[in-house]
Amino acid sequence: MRKRNPGLIRGGIFAVAIGAIFFSVAMVWLAPQSNDPAEVMRIAGQASGVAIGLGLVMLLFGIIGKKQA
Repeated sequence: MRKRNPGLIRGGIFAVAIGAIFFSVAMVWLAPQSNDPAEVMRIAGQASGVAIGLGLVMLLFGIIGKKQA
């Protein structure tokens, strides 16, 4: 049997939420006011993609957990 890691699960959910919020803020507020909105969205998409990807990996490892002795 494996034991879940609630800290990793919470951290993963938090990272996914922060990445999604950052992307939404960049799309709604930053890009329309920029001189180059495509570049702003490219950078924001990469940064939020990294945060969401790391969050999903943390969530996966938290759910899988570790072996109990």
